[in-house]
Amino acid sequence: MKLRYAMVCSSNQNRSMEAHSLLKKQGFDVSSYGTGTHVKLPGPSIREPNIYEFGTPYKQMFDELHRKDPNLYKRNGILNMLKRNSGVKLAPQRWQDNAADGVFDVVLTFEEKVFDVVVEDLHNREQALLKPVLIINLEVKDNHEEAAAGARVALDLCEELEATESWADNIDEIVSAFERRHHRKLLYSVSFY
Repeated sequence: MKLRYAMVCSSNQNRSMEAHSLLKKQGFDVSSYGTGTHVKLPGPSIREPNIYEFGTPYKQMFDELHRKDPNLYKRNGILNMLKRNSGVKLAPQRWQDNAADGVFDVVLTFEEKVFDVVVEDLHNREQALLKPVLIINLEVKDNHEEAAAGARVALDLCEELEATESWADNIDEIVSAFERRHHRKLLYSVSFY
């Protein structure tokens, strides 16, 4: 694969990790991140989320939630998600703290507010390399079923980008064709490293 990808959602748990897992299995050079202040996972009620710091290992989250209420977290899919995540990488990472990870060719977000944070963050970074980066938002609801479907759509989009000689020269045509084929609107922007 010739391009380097970043998958980004709010907590680096569900949507970004589902896409990261699928693209990694397909041989893509891919990383994933979240943009939130903390990592939030559903708790016993909407008012009682489980909150972790970015960098807390997925295995540690799994063990803690398994001790708290194994039936609840198995039933709502959180334990399976954390098990998958720990097979992909050690811990959730925060987008705004990723400069040491190098540059990406394509950043794919799964929520418009996450897209806005990534675009603003890239615009605020020093643009010394003048290397373009494509930021695309593919809106995906934050549940397990939609994340799985969204990951397959993200894979299709990444395969389209890989197949073109230059995404910068063909992005309008790629997006138009993708939107017609998948009946989904994409939001995109170009920034620079």
